[in-house]
Amino acid sequence: GNMSFSDLCFSSVTMLKLLQNIQSQVPSISYAGCLTQIFFFLLFGYLGNFLLVAMAYDRYVAICFPLHYTNIMSHKLCTCLLLVFWIMTSSHAMVHTLLAARLSFCENNVLLNFFCDLFVLLKLACSDTYVNELMIHIMGVIIIVIPFVLIVISYAKIISSILKVPSTQSIHKVFSTCGSHLSVVSLFYGTIIGLYLCPSGDNFSLKGSAMAMMYTVVTPM
Repeated sequence: GNMSFSDLCFSSVTMLKLLQNIQSQVPSISYAGCLTQIFFFLLFGYLGNFLLVAMAYDRYVAICFPLHYTNIMSHKLCTCLLLVFWIMTSSHAMVHTLLAARLSFCENNVLLNFFCDLFVLLKLACSDTYVNELMIHIMGVIIIVIPFVLIVISYAKIISSILKVPSTQSIHKVFSTCGSHLSVVSLFYGTIIGLYLCPSGDNFSLKGSAMAMMYTVVTPM
């Protein structure tokens, strides 16, 4: 339920404004609107990222410890995880937004994307962005790298468990249980890694916008 809510809000944060701009033929956004969009974009983006980790652990328990699944993935554990996720993502999104709010910008700013991306916004700043970039790298490890590693570990353990008792039934069980989750993880992390961790000069041109569209619209859908 939280994943569905997060995905719906994550797409709405960018697409509603985009549709408004297309309808009005005025591709602009106010300063306050830009900061608001950044906050909610980061909030629901981070939340979805952590939920993917929780779902990977859930699949690991379901496949490797099916008889203990109910006890391990208890209602109390799920509630605690969600509470921690919401607090962490809200805090991280607020930190980035407040740091962006302290920057000064020159006139005639043009965002080379269809939404207020934090990376694009920093390129337009006239003031020093060292603190912003430092926090992005530090939090990037916590928010993106560590969750991705945990997902890889979960699936490594799942594959290891299946290989011990190889059978058509067990392989079918894995694909039916993890197929949709693996698809989302591949799309989400694949586009983010290509866009942000392997940057190129034209990342935020048409190519960058297409990749951003993948993880903001296609993946949640």
